[in-house]
Amino acid sequence: MSPGAPARDLGLYGRLLVEARPYWPHIAGLLLLNLLSVPLALAAPLPLKIVVDNVLGSHALPASLAWIVPETAGSTGALMLAIGLTLALAGVVLIRGFAASALDTYTGAKLLLQFRARLFQRVQRLSFSYHDRVGVTDSIYRIQYDAQSIQWVAVQGVIPFVTAAFTLAGMILITWQIDGQLALVALAVSPILFILTRLFRSRLRREWTTLKEAESSAMATLQESLGALRVVKAFGQEGREEQRFVTRSENGLNSQLRLTLINGSFDGLVGITIAGGTAAALFIGVQHVASGALTLGSLLLVMAYLAQLYGPLQAINRKIADLQASLASAERAFAVLDEVPDVVERSDTVPIHRATGAVAFRHVDFAYPGGGTVLHDVSFEVAPGTRVGIVGPTGAGKTTLISLLVRFYDPVDGLILLDGRDLRDYELAGLRRQFAIVPQESVLFSTSIAENIAYARPEADHAAIVEAARRANAHDFISRLPAGYDTLVGERGMMLSGGERQRIALARAFLKDAPILILDEPTSSIDTRTESSILEAMDELMKGRTSFMIAHRPSTLETADLLLRVEAGRLTVMAEGSLASAGEGPSPHFHEIGGSAGGWSGAPGRAVASTERS
Repeated sequence: MSPGAPARDLGLYGRLLVEARPYWPHIAGLLLLNLLSVPLALAAPLPLKIVVDNVLGSHALPASLAWIVPETAGSTGALMLAIGLTLALAGVVLIRGFAASALDTYTGAKLLLQFRARLFQRVQRLSFSYHDRVGVTDSIYRIQYDAQSIQWVAVQGVIPFVTAAFTLAGMILITWQIDGQLALVALAVSPILFILTRLFRSRLRREWTTLKEAESSAMATLQESLGALRVVKAFGQEGREEQRFVTRSENGLNSQLRLTLINGSFDGLVGITIAGGTAAALFIGVQHVASGALTLGSLLLVMAYLAQLYGPLQAINRKIADLQASLASAERAFAVLDEVPDVVERSDTVPIHRATGAVAFRHVDFAYPGGGTVLHDVSFEVAPGTRVGIVGPTGAGKTTLISLLVRFYDPVDGLILLDGRDLRDYELAGLRRQFAIVPQESVLFSTSIAENIAYARPEADHAAIVEAARRANAHDFISRLPAGYDTLVGERGMMLSGGERQRIALARAFLKDAPILILDEPTSSIDTRTESSILEAMDELMKGRTSFMIAHRPSTLETADLLLRVEAGRLTVMAEGSLASAGEGPSPHFHEIGGSAGGWSGAPGRAVASTERS
């Protein structure tokens, strides 16, 4: 085990307890209830001692108990005392157990909910580059499963550990008072148990980390396959996906088997060590009874205490081993909280209420982490209300250009300005409110149509939702549905057609009423009949807004004021007639700024859109 491992573990314990701060009073109450089990455990063997020494034997009751039973009661009184103590202890144990169980459940559930919410909040705010690198499923696994570490450590780990430590101290003290030699013999196993725990701890931690990574990988395969079930079925690859899932799951199974072997070895060695200590104590105890130094009842009491002494001693070592799973999870959970987002909000940002829509890129370069440069020296400028078309081959950087504008990523070099100010100067939430986005594949949630439209503005009333749907040419088809606006769209909106989903996305954009509109190939996956209805709604939506349209179909770009072509990460400004010359069909009329008429703009330098249309 590395020298820094204990310090790292203490650091994790500390962070988890800090996370649990709002529930410290509940944890303290739970600790007190668990500590109450210590005197109850100490008192548990007393009725047996009374029966052996004072009912069956001829010894007098101890002075601490003699006042309860009159001398005239004799052995019958001592028996009634033993029975009464047995019943009273059982009742108190039951009440304490119920109260501890209820508080344990409540505190653990609230702690888990709070920690999961914190992780979810963090994951949502991390940059897309993190999700691109790690994957969505791994984040889900950390939120759903690794977050449980706070419950395991703060409630089911530390409290039983502390309780066991107090129980151990009490057992040692009482055993020492009865027979010091027996106490020393019993405690002789402690150094051996400590060494065993240190030897196995690091192996358990490594194996638990491996197991969690394997489970996350298998879960990713499952989600990926079921999410693309139509593709899997279309190509008849169900067997292949099943094998891929089984292969990854087997990695987790192998880790579980190794963990079982390690835990079994650890438990076996601990059991043998404790059995050796018990045998030695029994051997010496019998000799003490034979010599008259110890009564039979006292020997039975000592052996009962030794069993209870070894119980917490074994629990402490078992908890240290079991907590390696929780600490492995805690490391993974805190890795999310410690992740530094690529898009960082400055402390001196300014609010933005409603932008005019003037956008400028100035010598912008961008590269994804660990990849090559995607955009090179991109510069252009558009006035408020301009309709900008963006074309280019797949993978050229069109969507990246828009992602930078919305500040999903920050440029490696250069500036992006909105209304003459660097995007990084604005509050991030306020900046994102300036954009309405209609993606290529409309993302709908598995709720009603009305709730999906209102996602852009949750406080909107029904009348505003209906008006947005009318403007998006969606009201007619919605009204024909049996439940109308209350119709559930299914997971990812799959109960609706592609054109219907796209019109709901347009209605969402109408309802948001943002000054800047982004249309990412909104007609690429629909038929020409549906396209005309969507183009009509898009034209209405773009009025008075700065709009950016990524498209391959020339019909989508007929109303554009400025056409930008992205190719191999470089930007050129397309002039009048150049779209047709590029072999992409009829072109609208454009005015080029800074280049030769009728051709491509020279440098990827500054370009200003003209809003005159022919």
